Amino acid sequence: MLTVGISNEISREVVRENTAAAVGSGTLEVFATPAMAALMEETCLKSVQEHLEEGSGTVGTALTISHVSATPVGMHVRCISKLVEVDGRRLVFDVQAFDEAGLIGQGTHERFVIENEKFFQKACRKLEQ
Repeated sequence: MLTVGISNEISREVVRENTAAAVGSGTLEVFATPAMAALMEETCLKSVQEHLEEGSGTVGTALTISHVSATPVGMHVRCISKLVEVDGRRLVFDVQAFDEAGLIGQGTHERFVIENEKFFQKACRKLEQ
């Protein structure tokens, strides 16, 4: 059962492959904003997955974040998510990311509970158009 307060934490090392220079979002070898966004989504996704019925999943539908501090290669980023709202199939999370020096990003993330097979089939119908 999905309830407000479900939380999760995931850590990741900043390596060349997740820098702005590598993913094309900038020219410097610092943790990329798209990498931070992906880590935030992953943290939220994994926090609720075990609470869903078999065959169900969640998909991200909105992400509003600020990236307030750069993190160089070699440091670790820790992301914390907390489910703050459950409105039917709509889930809203607060997310924060930290490196060893402090806060690097924060925001909100919205996900919707879906039936995996039904959702996938609907997406694949686009190929038939």
